[in-house]
Amino acid sequence: MGPVTSGVDFRTEPSRYRHWGVQVDGRVATLVLDVDEGGGIVPGYELKLNSYDLGVDIELYDAVQRLRFEHPEVGAVVITSRKENVFSAGANIRMLAQASTGWKINFCKFTNETRNGIEDASAHSGQRYLAALNGTASGGGYELALACEHIVLVDDNRSAVSLPETPLLGVLPGTGGLTRVVDKRGVRRDLADVLATTAEGVRGRTALEWGLVDELSPRSRLPETVRTRAEVMAADSDRPLAAGIRLTPLERQLTDDRIRYRNVSADVDRDRLRVDITVSGPSDGSDQASTPDDWVAAGDQSWALATVRELDDLILHLRTNEPELGTWVLRTAGTPGALQAVDEAMAEHANHWLVREIILYWKRTLKRLDVTSRSLIALIEPGSCFAGTLFELALAADRSYLLDAEGSTIRLTSMNFGPYPMANGLTRLATRFLSEPGHVDALAGERAQPLDAAGAAKRGLVTFIPDEIDWADEVRLALEERSSFSPDALTGMEANLRFPGPETMETKIFGRLSSWQNWIFQRPNAVGPEGALPAYGTGRHPVFDRKRA
Repeated sequence: MGPVTSGVDFRTEPSRYRHWGVQVDGRVATLVLDVDEGGGIVPGYELKLNSYDLGVDIELYDAVQRLRFEHPEVGAVVITSRKENVFSAGANIRMLAQASTGWKINFCKFTNETRNGIEDASAHSGQRYLAALNGTASGGGYELALACEHIVLVDDNRSAVSLPETPLLGVLPGTGGLTRVVDKRGVRRDLADVLATTAEGVRGRTALEWGLVDELSPRSRLPETVRTRAEVMAADSDRPLAAGIRLTPLERQLTDDRIRYRNVSADVDRDRLRVDITVSGPSDGSDQASTPDDWVAAGDQSWALATVRELDDLILHLRTNEPELGTWVLRTAGTPGALQAVDEAMAEHANHWLVREIILYWKRTLKRLDVTSRSLIALIEPGSCFAGTLFELALAADRSYLLDAEGSTIRLTSMNFGPYPMANGLTRLATRFLSEPGHVDALAGERAQPLDAAGAAKRGLVTFIPDEIDWADEVRLALEERSSFSPDALTGMEANLRFPGPETMETKIFGRLSSWQNWIFQRPNAVGPEGALPAYGTGRHPVFDRKRA
C-alpha cells in the first residue's frame, strides 16, 4: 500500500508552533500562550480568548518535552498569556459541541497526560512550573494553572479563576480540575462546590483565602513578582548549567497497513480489528551507552531515548486515528543481554540529568499505555526481548502468552523494581502481586536471570505457557474472542482491572473523572438537541431532563 495521511499528527517543533511562544532567560523559561484564533486543528470554530483544542495541547506537550531535554539549565518555567486581561478561556466550547464523544474523551485524556507531565517535571526533574495569570483563567485554563506548583493571580478586581463547566455546559471540568482543587491544593470541598457552581468564578483576595491561588500581584508589578518568584524556585533546582540535547524530527513511515520507525513498528490488520506492535531492543554495540558522556554524545539517537519517543508517538497515533483497532498485540525483538546492559547503565547513572529524563520519559509513556482503552496482549516467543524496561510492556498487558520453547525467556532487571511506577504509585510487579509483597522482594533476588516458560509461570509473571503444538490455536482463539466482545464492555472491564491498590490523584483523574465524563458527554442534558453544549451562546436556555440517573 502507498503512503496515507496521518490524521492527527503529534509530531511538531517550535518553528511550527501557532499558539505558543518559548523564551529562555538563564535559569527561567517562559511559555507564552497566544492562541491563533484561526488555527483550530479541524475547521468549524474559532479559538477566541486563548481557548484551546487538541492542536494547542500538542504544542504544549512538545514544548514541555523540549524544555526537559534541550534546556537542562532551566530550573523554573513560567506559563502566562500574551492576550490582554485574559489567561485562557479553557477548552473551546464550539469544538466540544461539534466533536464526537470519542474525540472529546481522547482530548481530555491527552490534556490530562500533558498536565501530569508538567507536575512530573516539578516533582522529579528539578524544573518547577509557575502560572502567571495576567487575567481570568476559566475551565481548562485554570486547570492548566492547577498543574503548576505555584499560581500568581493579577489583583485587578476583575480577574478570576473559575471552573464553569457545570453551570454553563452541563459537563465536568475535563482535565482533572475538581480533583486537583481538593486533593492537590487541599481546598475545602464546600468551597470547591461554590467554585464549581459559580460561572463567574472567584476573584482576588477570596481566591487567595480559599487556597485557589498562592499569591496576588498588582498588574503593574506582575512581571517583577513572577520573575522574583521563578528565580527563587529555580535556585533550588539540581539541574546543571550544561548544554542540552536536541530532539530532532521523528522519522516515521506510514502506509495503510504498516507504521515503521527505527526501533518500533506496527502491522495493521483491519479485518481482525487489531494491530501487532513490535519494539526492538538495543543491539550489542552502537545502541548502547554506558556513561553519562555516552548518553549526551548520543543525543536523541541512543536506543533508550529514540525508542521511547517512537513508542510514545505510536501510542498517540493509534489511540487518536485508529479507534477501531481494539486489540494491540505487543511483541519485542532483540538480545535480552544487550537490554540488560542498557538498564544497568540507566540504573547506575539515574541521577545524571539526561539519564533521569529518559527514565522519566519511559515512566510517562508506560503510564500512557496503561490508560489506553485497548486490549493489550503480550506474546513472548524465541527471539523476543522481554527484559527489564521492555518486560514492562508485558506487565502492562491484560494477558501474556509465553511460548514453551527453547530460547523463549523473560528477564527482570532493576528497572522493574521502582523507576516506572503506575498511576497508583506502585510498580507493575507490586500491582500484579498486591497481596504478596514478599513475592516481589523474592523476585528482586532473581534479577538478570533468564526465566523460561516453566520458571516464568511458577513465579506468576505470565498468564499462559502453551507449547509449540498448542501455541497458534490458543493465541488465535484468544484474539478472536477478544474482538468478538463489546468494545465498551472491554474498556470498562480493563480499566477496572488495571489499577488495583491505593488510589491517588492520578487514578482518580483517569478513573473516576473519565468514567463520569464519558457518561455525561453522551447524555442529552449535555449533547442532546436541547442540551447545554448546543445551546451555549445561542441565547436560549438548555432544557434538562430533571430525573437523577
